[in-house]
Amino acid sequence: MRPLRPLVDAANDLNAALLPLRFADPVHTVYNPLEYAAAPHLAYLERYGTGTARVVFLGMNPGPFGMAQTGVPFGDPALVRDFLQITGPVLQPERVHPKRPIIGCEATRGEVSGRRLWSAIRDHWPSADKFFESHYVANYCPLAFMEESGRNRTPDKLPREERDPLFAACDLHLRRVVEALQSEWVIGVGRFAEKRARSALSGTDIRIGTVLHPSPASPAANRDWIGKVTTQLQEMGICSAG
Repeated sequence: MRPLRPLVDAANDLNAALLPLRFADPVHTVYNPLEYAAAPHLAYLERYGTGTARVVFLGMNPGPFGMAQTGVPFGDPALVRDFLQITGPVLQPERVHPKRPIIGCEATRGEVSGRRLWSAIRDHWPSADKFFESHYVANYCPLAFMEESGRNRTPDKLPREERDPLFAACDLHLRRVVEALQSEWVIGVGRFAEKRARSALSGTDIRIGTVLHPSPASPAANRDWIGKVTTQLQEMGICSAG
């Protein structure tokens, strides 16, 4: 009998719910790493998502040089390979944006947000396994949206008729993740993720918080991001080290 893998089953169901969705202009290309980067994504879930996690850090959706390449949330390729020790073949999306090629886990270009987040974790915990004993990192939405220019288009900018079915599927997936991990906290990495967590988990006992997003587009994040986040976590009573 196949062992229970609730996060794998939840991801498969999310993927099935997303496949029929369609997105109109100005969205030009949609990347779904649950499909073409299924191997490293599955490796991440099976290695780090089989226990419990008091705290879930929740991002928004994949960056073109992070999860879009590696299938791992905030998945800066070098840190996915070297710190998380996740590898695996990455195929090509059905439609490739010419300005956003998919290289996979061997990509040499990094993602600043992912590098900041996973580097902070690496520097504060003795190992990835130790961090994941009580924490987990997820993305609310697994799809990356790009305009014809290659510019990233965030899920909150989608029209309501596209956004509502997308958010319904992602809300259900988030509820399944925190239930499987028996989580006490969901910390939105940025305000969008916090807002979606509050909506999806309304009526539950899950505590919701937020920390500053590590994006280099944020002037605040470019000035001692880790110091600011550490203070935010301390104010919530969440330990910043294992």
